Amino acid sequence: MGMTIGEKIIARAAGVDVVKPNDIHTVTLDRMMSNDGTTHLTVDMYNTQLQNPSVADPDKVVFIMDHNIPADSPKTAQAHKKMRNFAREHGIKCYEGQGVCHQIMLEDYVCPGELIFGADSHTTSYGALGAFGTGVGCTDFLYAMTTGTSWVMVPETIRFNLHGQLRPGVYPRDLILTIIGDIGANGANYKIMEFAGDGAHNLSINDRMVLCNLTVEAGAKAGIVEPDQKVVDYCKSRGREAVHMFKSDEDAEYTAIYEYDLSKIEPVVVRPDFVDNFALREDVEKEHIPVDQVFIGSCNNGRIDDLRAAADVLRGRQVAPTVRLLVAPASQEVYLDAIREGIITDLMEAGAMIMNTNCSVCWGSCQGVVGENEVLVSTGTRNFKGRSGAASSKVYLASAATCAACAVAGYICGPDAL
Repeated sequence: MGMTIGEKIIARAAGVDVVKPNDIHTVTLDRMMSNDGTTHLTVDMYNTQLQNPSVADPDKVVFIMDHNIPADSPKTAQAHKKMRNFAREHGIKCYEGQGVCHQIMLEDYVCPGELIFGADSHTTSYGALGAFGTGVGCTDFLYAMTTGTSWVMVPETIRFNLHGQLRPGVYPRDLILTIIGDIGANGANYKIMEFAGDGAHNLSINDRMVLCNLTVEAGAKAGIVEPDQKVVDYCKSRGREAVHMFKSDEDAEYTAIYEYDLSKIEPVVVRPDFVDNFALREDVEKEHIPVDQVFIGSCNNGRIDDLRAAADVLRGRQVAPTVRLLVAPASQEVYLDAIREGIITDLMEAGAMIMNTNCSVCWGSCQGVVGENEVLVSTGTRNFKGRSGAASSKVYLASAATCAACAVAGYICGPDAL
């Protein structure tokens, strides 16, 4: 029996020739990432619960402050100080204010075929480059950081064969939200979501980041796009080498196989309070739902492609006086590109507030928190009750272009309505 991409990555990390679903293996990790959401807890456990601990390989560990940066309270400042000091003491690379953790990892570190643990659920993003990225809690992260190893139960794999291309005005976010709507929020629990086919290879690396990032919202352990020449070129352009370009064997086994014609995907708006509460934008638009705030950013949709799409809608228009539009580029690199292209000017002239590069409204704990009964339309990752503010608020998920249109119109709609 052949192996899938994910199985081959685990086999490499375990130092064995073959693995199969439900096997449990000890693996050597290629990289580990922790952000300011929980790193202070990991540091506390390191200092108080371990005898003579040490960091196994500081070069494999990355700390990134992105959830509450800059610090929003004395408590947060203390957590940042603890994280900063630990990184300095142990020779760990620590990013502070350069961007959202997953964007930084993809820009600076991830290579195909790697097995990566991140102390954040959206570590699945790394599958855009053909890596196995998965989120873990701070206790598992502590063990990984101090030993360089962990254990993995090999997940089953679901394959998604993508065909053709998305139509103009339809985005990868519409695609992955459609898939989650089809299979449900528990449709891939502890499974690998593997994307392949000509449609997958037609997608840019940024597009693939969008797909893999949200696979965890279907319960997936990892999301992986079959790597190709675009991955090689991306890594090379950033000074890295793509060595382990794994592809699934022809006789690999899957728990399910889905076929998607990308040309048939429609713009989506996900209703509150679950990511699989799928709806077509055209149906939601008919309801004329008033909007209080719009957010464009996050590890799912804060890249240059998203800012371009938003600027295309906003250029020459004004944000409705009843709406607050907040934009947070995913990294400093994205921010600088948007400045050079004039995108930031376009957004600000339309009435947007440009935030620093952090998790911002998606995280809902430091910036742009929404109030009682307010409606937020967001490119963030989740729309759970209270995710971005008051428990009575309502969060709708949509693409950057749809969000921009909502900001101008003052109600949920697409660019065509303008």
